Amino acid sequence: MSDMRYIIISIILIFSGFLILGVFGHDYQIANIEASEFGKCYEYYDNKEPVEIDCSSKTFEQMIFFTIVVGLIVVGIISLIKGIKGKWDNDVKSNDMVGPGGDKNLEND
Repeated sequence: MSDMRYIIISIILIFSGFLILGVFGHDYQIANIEASEFGKCYEYYDNKEPVEIDCSSKTFEQMIFFTIVVGLIVVGIISLIKGIKGKWDNDVKSNDMVGPGGDKNLEND
């Protein structure tokens, strides 16, 4: 039997990693293209002209973003493996059991 808590947590972590990557990833992939193709990087705004910035700072922000996303996904995978291998659901003490059949070991008054 697996430990469902870890499996649920791992699914949430993996899904949130891919969701964050899908929603915010396009903002960070532009830095690599600008640096390799043009050699100049720009910060874009909605209401004013683009401002030239240092490409190394923009690629550093990109690396931090992808490190956080990959970290979420890796922690989710580790949690999934721990949940599949887990024995917590099987190691419940008889006096801690709740539900049908859990009161067999209790002393009746």
